[in-house]
Amino acid sequence: QVQLVESGGGLVQAGGSLRLSCAASGRTGSTRAMAWFRQAPGKEREFVAAISWSGELTYYADSVKGRFTISRDNAKNTVYLQMNSLKPEDTAVYYCAGRLGLWVPEIQNEYDIWGQGTQVTVSS
Repeated sequence: QVQLVESGGGLVQAGGSLRLSCAASGRTGSTRAMAWFRQAPGKEREFVAAISWSGELTYYADSVKGRFTISRDNAKNTVYLQMNSLKPEDTAVYYCAGRLGLWVPEIQNEYDIWGQGTQVTVSS
């Protein structure tokens, strides 16, 4: 079993930055693609960014391209989401997710391991 724990959320003013972390524990030795999703109040959970096991491939939702950067440190079993130029519409609970294998989907149903989420609130 693998457990994911997010951290780094908080309250920030528009234009500010936050860095989210997702630490994996347990049986972490397998190849996994990782992703971030978010869910705003009253809305469906949506894809934000994803990264391949090697870190060479990254994918972003159009709404965050150029502002967010996903990265990973496999030695630390940690995935990061650097969020810059934050906007009020980025306010949401951010979830880290993982799946075995090399494929890096943007579909949440393809991910079978989820963290508990961390709240990000951007004030205007």
